[in-house]
Amino acid sequence: MHARDFAFTVHDLENAAEIVYRTLTPTPQFAWPLLAAELGAEVWVKHENFTPTGAFKVRGGLVYFHELVSGARPAGVISATRGNHGQSVGFAARKHNIRATIVVPHGNSLEKNAAMRALGVELIEHGADFQESREHAARLATERGLHMIPAFHPHLVRGVATYAVELLRGVSDLATVYVPIGQGSGISGMIAARDALRLTTEIVGVVSAHAPAYKLSFETHRLVEHAVTTELADGMACRVPDPAALDVIWRGAARVLEVTDDEVAAAMQLYFSATHSTAEGAGAAPLAGALQERAKNRGKRIAVALTGGNVDRAMFAHVLAAY
Repeated sequence: MHARDFAFTVHDLENAAEIVYRTLTPTPQFAWPLLAAELGAEVWVKHENFTPTGAFKVRGGLVYFHELVSGARPAGVISATRGNHGQSVGFAARKHNIRATIVVPHGNSLEKNAAMRALGVELIEHGADFQESREHAARLATERGLHMIPAFHPHLVRGVATYAVELLRGVSDLATVYVPIGQGSGISGMIAARDALRLTTEIVGVVSAHAPAYKLSFETHRLVEHAVTTELADGMACRVPDPAALDVIWRGAARVLEVTDDEVAAAMQLYFSATHSTAEGAGAAPLAGALQERAKNRGKRIAVALTGGNVDRAMFAHVLAAY
């Protein structure tokens, strides 16, 4: 796969939206006054925490399965996740009555695991991180004759890009949009939508400082692996970047920032106090990035993607109490 595989037309994205909207409604974007006061800018939040799975990835799963069942129907599917992608797969698999198996690393979010099981998936715990889970899922796909769903694919990105179209059409003249980077579908969808709509909005990726593989790869223009130590931003806990995602990000992102777990926790707290929204670590990372660039954005109209709110209750209680 190359960047050209993710260069969708407006027609492509509108077709994807038609598929997505058969199941869910567009999510809102709001400009919150307390965020404006904190950042000195007009700050729009794209609330992807308002989807049926609490995260943006459900859009990609719906489009992926729509395309999957248009061909030879698989006996079952398998994928690896830290949670939100797995819920997307489980949600769409149940809609199409297809058996789904999901592999997660040991120590994964208890509540994300519970949510996936509630969707009917077979949950397997294997490996110390997402990469080891992904490799195990690929082995099981071969052994069991299952269709392997990757974390990054044109169908997933085309579906995910519908959130970006909603935002970019709903709010005009955005100077900058901040998007987290996990495996790359969220930022790639934003880049695809921006380009299809022929806008000049600057797109900034945000990674965890404790999982900086995508930032290091972006800056050196080569794939760089890096150990993952983040305890809060599991949705960005990537050790090995996806080459196709990197190609899209190299071509379409203005820059990539890194934010610490402390900065992410502060952004989670700010979201709650300013908007009464629950943001998981990856979902709060774009706001943490915007806070870093407060001086650059003063007086401008910007947006942040709140990509998910699936944080364990105990973790969220600790964050609110500590910051």
